[in-house]
Amino acid sequence: MPQSIKKSAEDRMEKAIASLKKELASLRAGRATPALLDRVQVEYYGSMTPVNQLANINTPDSRTIMIQPWDKSSLSAIEKAILKSELGLTPSNDGSSIRLSIPPLTEERRAELVKMTKKYGEESKVAIRNIRRDANEDIKKLEKSTISEDESRRHQDDIQKATDKFIAEIDKVLVGKEKEIMEV
Repeated sequence: MPQSIKKSAEDRMEKAIASLKKELASLRAGRATPALLDRVQVEYYGSMTPVNQLANINTPDSRTIMIQPWDKSSLSAIEKAILKSELGLTPSNDGSSIRLSIPPLTEERRAELVKMTKKYGEESKVAIRNIRRDANEDIKKLEKSTISEDESRRHQDDIQKATDKFIAEIDKVLVGKEKEIMEV
């Protein structure tokens, strides 16, 4: 039973890290990536739809994102959604596709992005600590019925080691993203 609690906690911690990586991928770091548009929702026939489900998105070079909608009538809706998003990019529409030019980041914008990166990292660390707390509570409940105090302590130590490992991984991901952002 305690093994399943530890396994469940580790799985949830891995998901928290995957969520952080996805969140960081959508931050604009000066390089064009299709992941920048992951959070852009377009109103398409009355429902909100992600851009990547309406169009082919590619990067012809490191400063440009090309959006080619499968339905040409959705061009203006995609353009409006990009303008409304917090990306700070101005789309240029040529009638059949939308081109987004990624300008180089200013020093001020880079500092702002690093702050956002740290905020996302802290949120992920809090999520991992909450997972640790939940797992420890489950182990303590078992201590009252099926396992001894010593076993309980050992399992809690194992959960703490897993927590430390995942917190260190978050720090490593954050350092990599900050380096990417600060790269000129």
